[in-house]
Amino acid sequence: MDWGTELWDQFEVLERHTQWGLDLLDRYVKFVKERTEVEQAYAKQLRSLVKKYMPKRPAKDDPESKFSQQQSFVQILQEVNDFAGQRELVAENLSVRVCLELAKYSQEMKQERKMHFQEGRRAQQQLESGFKQLENSKRKFERDCREAEKAAQTAERLDQDINATKADVEKAKQQAHLRSHMAEESKNEYAAQLQRFNRDQSHFYFSQMPQIFDKLQDMDERRATHLGAGYGLLSETELEVVPIIAKCLEGMKVAADAVNAKNDSQVLIELHKSGFARPGDVEFEDFSQPMNRVPSDSSLGTPSDGRPELRGASRSRAKRWPFGKKNKPCPPPLSPLGGPLPSALPNGPPSPRSGLDPLAILSEISKSVKPRLASFRSLRGSRGTVVTEDFSHLPPEQQRKRLQQQLEERNRELQKEMDQREALKKMKDVYEKTPQMGDPASLEPRIMETLNNIERLKLEVQKYEAWLAEAESRVLSNRGDTLGRHTRPPDPPASAPPDSSSNSNNGSQENKESSEEPPSEEGQDAPIYTEFDEEFEEEPTSPIGHCVAIYHFEGSSEGTISMAEGEDLSLMEEDKGDGWTRVRRKQGGEGYVPTSYLRVMLN
Repeated sequence: MDWGTELWDQFEVLERHTQWGLDLLDRYVKFVKERTEVEQAYAKQLRSLVKKYMPKRPAKDDPESKFSQQQSFVQILQEVNDFAGQRELVAENLSVRVCLELAKYSQEMKQERKMHFQEGRRAQQQLESGFKQLENSKRKFERDCREAEKAAQTAERLDQDINATKADVEKAKQQAHLRSHMAEESKNEYAAQLQRFNRDQSHFYFSQMPQIFDKLQDMDERRATHLGAGYGLLSETELEVVPIIAKCLEGMKVAADAVNAKNDSQVLIELHKSGFARPGDVEFEDFSQPMNRVPSDSSLGTPSDGRPELRGASRSRAKRWPFGKKNKPCPPPLSPLGGPLPSALPNGPPSPRSGLDPLAILSEISKSVKPRLASFRSLRGSRGTVVTEDFSHLPPEQQRKRLQQQLEERNRELQKEMDQREALKKMKDVYEKTPQMGDPASLEPRIMETLNNIERLKLEVQKYEAWLAEAESRVLSNRGDTLGRHTRPPDPPASAPPDSSSNSNNGSQENKESSEEPPSEEGQDAPIYTEFDEEFEEEPTSPIGHCVAIYHFEGSSEGTISMAEGEDLSLMEEDKGDGWTRVRRKQGGEGYVPTSYLRVMLN
């Protein structure tokens, strides 16, 4: 079924319908255009939101970036930013593939429709013109017939009139004959015009207009098909970005699952751990000098065995450092004779040779050592803290980490300069072999500059290694005798292990055990961590595996043990995540060594 056959007489209906179709196409184009504007505004607002909440400082300078919560939030922001990019892509594809294409096609359809209707109107005008000619010839034929009949009646009346002259009769007959001839010609002309009009009308209704209507039908169907494809592009454009959007959403889910509360707690410890021991008890200050100092079981500061119960002043002062304003070492207490007080040694009883009363000794200690109450407010630090190159203004643990970072950076710079020196040497060799490629002398300044940089960096590496060794010794010394039971050595240095050929074959075989027994202490002279020692008493008595030393290691720090390259060791404790492993040598002795220096085989 087509329009030319079924709608041959609905020219105005087809004109309205085709115009409605083009208007619908334009409305859809306008809708998609506004949709793209909405998508672009949405993407712009999302990007502004991400920019507003994205951390301003670089990750390496922001300590909060080390927490999994912050990392997950940043990852979610990045996924939202990628999601905004996909919305922008949707807007761009809709603008190009729908708005521009359909707008261009709409203009073509309008031109084609205009041409078809102009052709139909011309055919109608031609048919109407033929019909007017037919009507004119018909009216002329009708008029000539009436005049011929009237002339014939006049001639017949004169012919019967006896009073009429012969001349009048002849004249009337001639007039009637003339009118009859004119009526015959009008009849022939009318018949011919009628035949021509019928032929034109038949061509108009059965051939010309059906063809025009069929063209309009084809045009409208093509427009509808194109519009349907435009409808499909709206969903196809969305489906194209669905996989990426799904990845963005999956990334957000992964970021949410990546939040690790325990790990964040450990990160907070690593960031702000000072490495100092807790402060000791505040010393008792005795102001009762005039009272009788008679030793008895109830005497203040004198236990039942007759020895004064004293704590090491130097230890208490060292433990209270984090709560003070300055990191100043406390001088040993002086005796009344002006020399150092023997009983001031940490965890040791007073010397019986001092000859002084215990309360007098306690009084002298109280005068020389002024205890200071611990205050968490002082942990905030002072604004006037001077930042030093060796980071000595920081607590030992933080100082060690910062020094280790600086050492890693210097080693990377040194390796880069050495690689550059090798490249310049190769380039110089090429220039010497083929002078046309360049002048070897032109590379000398750069080679000298590289050598100077290498020497400078080597000195800096040595300097930072010395500072790092000192900081590590401070950290290990602050950990005290409990290192082998409830603490582990610090992370191994990030620099490459030393070459075994550069070390002496008769390397040090001294064993520095990390599980040495702490010296005996009495009363309150025990360290502040002794109340937790019972929780860490159980240790494995048999090895859990064995390992082979890949590199030579000189155990110069407390708690570590030296080993030679290729030496077989017994594995006593696995790496707990800090880069150190506890091993036992066949000759005896246990200690910690870097995990990266070992090849471990578990039982």
